[in-house]
Amino acid sequence: MRLFVLLVCLLVIAPVLAKKPSKRKDYLVTIHTDFGIMRLILYDQTPKHKENFIKLTNEKFYDGLLFHRIIQNFMIQGGDPESRTAKTEQMLGNGDVGYTIPAEFVPELFHKKGALAAARNNNPEKASSGCQFYVVQGRVWNDEDFQKQTERIAQLKGRQPTEAQKQVYKTLGGTPHLDGNYTVFGEVIDGLPVVDSLAKQPANPLNRPTKDLRMTVSGEWMKKKKITKQFGYTYRK
Repeated sequence: MRLFVLLVCLLVIAPVLAKKPSKRKDYLVTIHTDFGIMRLILYDQTPKHKENFIKLTNEKFYDGLLFHRIIQNFMIQGGDPESRTAKTEQMLGNGDVGYTIPAEFVPELFHKKGALAAARNNNPEKASSGCQFYVVQGRVWNDEDFQKQTERIAQLKGRQPTEAQKQVYKTLGGTPHLDGNYTVFGEVIDGLPVVDSLAKQPANPLNRPTKDLRMTVSGEWMKKKKITKQFGYTYRK
């Protein structure tokens, strides 16, 4: 009898263990929009945000939601559950899932173009929204304007970029004044032009697009070697 009980336990546990992803694999996120497809990876350095985004994606939480706030040369924001059935001109951005995620600020993760980051309210802990996110478009900065950004970062008590990060901001672009104030937890590895297309759509004075920009979000575990080969993303060792 004891042997039978043990075997039953093993049979129950085995499928659970089998579902645990290999370290050789990563979760590839795909966001479908009317302007094309974006593919993203989620950083291991921000495990709470990664786990939460995977959970919501697997639950199909984001399907049918809007990019409800767009600002050209800044970012596109979505994930408000109230946007699924929002009426035209309805103000959005206050919807949530009833919890926040503790901030996970990592110095090497910054707001370069294509960065995936968590939106938040003005809570003192800088905890992230449990569902709302934004993708950085930003702009390319010259030396003079970047110096002004440095001063703004100091005023906002953010994190000053490293020399290597400065070069990215001056070539690829981004929004440096957000560093150290909002959690960056992933990045677009394919489909950056889609960010540009979404960001330039007409919007009302509250930055809500005048035409609904809906998303469908899916994900799959894929071998890291395949992600690198197919999309050119290089993993940190």
